[in-house]
Amino acid sequence: MPPSHKGLRELFSYPLMSAIVDRRTRRVARGTSIASGPISYTSPNTPSPLSPLEEAVLIVSTGLTGQSTMHDVPGTNNDGSQRFSAPLINVLARSASSIDNAHAVSFFLINDEGTWLIKHPRNQEALALLAQLPPRWEDWSETDWITAARSLKHKLYDERLDFPRRWPYYFIWNRQLSNRPGTTILLPIVDLTRQFINVVISLLSEEDGQRPLFIDDWQRFRPRTLLDWGAWFGSLVGLVPDITYQIIGGAARARGNWLSTEYPAPIGFAGTLRTDYETFFQLQNLMLIAQGMGLGGWLHAAVGSPYVFERDPAKGKFGIEFRMQKPKKWRRWPPLPTTLDNPIGIDGVLESLTPPYVKSMNEAVDRVIEEKYGPEGTYGDHEIFGKAYRQREFGDAFLRMANRRPTPQVVEYTKEICNYIYDTYGRFPAHVNAFHLPGVWLQFSHLETEFYDKYFHADLYRRQAAHDEMWGKD
Repeated sequence: MPPSHKGLRELFSYPLMSAIVDRRTRRVARGTSIASGPISYTSPNTPSPLSPLEEAVLIVSTGLTGQSTMHDVPGTNNDGSQRFSAPLINVLARSASSIDNAHAVSFFLINDEGTWLIKHPRNQEALALLAQLPPRWEDWSETDWITAARSLKHKLYDERLDFPRRWPYYFIWNRQLSNRPGTTILLPIVDLTRQFINVVISLLSEEDGQRPLFIDDWQRFRPRTLLDWGAWFGSLVGLVPDITYQIIGGAARARGNWLSTEYPAPIGFAGTLRTDYETFFQLQNLMLIAQGMGLGGWLHAAVGSPYVFERDPAKGKFGIEFRMQKPKKWRRWPPLPTTLDNPIGIDGVLESLTPPYVKSMNEAVDRVIEEKYGPEGTYGDHEIFGKAYRQREFGDAFLRMANRRPTPQVVEYTKEICNYIYDTYGRFPAHVNAFHLPGVWLQFSHLETEFYDKYFHADLYRRQAAHDEMWGKD
């Protein structure tokens, strides 16, 4: 049954290819004036915030969409043995593709009513929410959208995130138009701690000959044990290959066949594992949805990190107060961001897997394993998996293969790696922040159509000109 609200009907009937072709950056929100010399503009309007329904569509569109296809990956190695086949972190699908189904991206929502965290549920909690709603979005009522969005919003502050309109907070070309009254902004933030631990476990769960020895490519080899000294001396006289970097776990880890020394894994690879990629898929989805809704959409530089984490209202700094992990003091500084404060979370609201949110890095590793393989974890619930299959036994067969906890050897070395990073650098991770800000935010607005009427061809904003007819005007 088509939605009762005209705006929703128009959105669901708007062609995807039209959204792609007609998508543009449109910056000028209703009620905004521009000082720009001979092409200046003074708005006769007051700011016009998005309606609760419009915001709800944007919020829900960043979230869960139902069952995923979890087992369409190979389950055996080249030699016919069973492989570790459970790298995926979450069982349900989200609206944007996510490496390892990590769902690592959350959003802060900023509007005239305050600053909010949009936090999506996992597994059983998510299923319970989805079970209350029709399976298909086009069958949702206005109340469904607004209720679902409200369940995801967690208010942090009563005011809009904002800072003085100058460098280093706003770029000069954004100061007049960015984060103005009436606009709604989504600011993405990415948890990298779970993904880092999960990738280490996955790499160490490879078949024999494929598990890499981990090295610290920021530190030279420092012999500590008799075996280390022997290996170091052997490398000097050519008995063993040159040992340039610190071996995590020492030379003992390089013995035997369990780990491969041919292609070691530098922990500096963490910079390439940032799951902020899913952020940009989400942002593109949102830009296309905004086009279908007839909203202005503008992706641009956010207030820079670390300034987003500053909060000092007396100085006009209305940021988001994160707990910051202080770095160790160094005689010779390693590369950034190791020497900077590490944003690790908002107490009780958004917490990474690093002390003090866990007692130790051992507990952090245990938490990742429990979240995946525990009774309420990703691979612990046959009921969730059964819903995706034509026959329940297909899901049961996959779970029998996938629900294998990492071996004690894998867990032990993963903990050794994570403890090494934390003990050496005083933070986790070292090469990236626990919470990563991609550096952009996406602004939505009701467009100042009079400005576009004055200066632009109608074809460039035809959908936005029809907005009020579709969604109503405040």
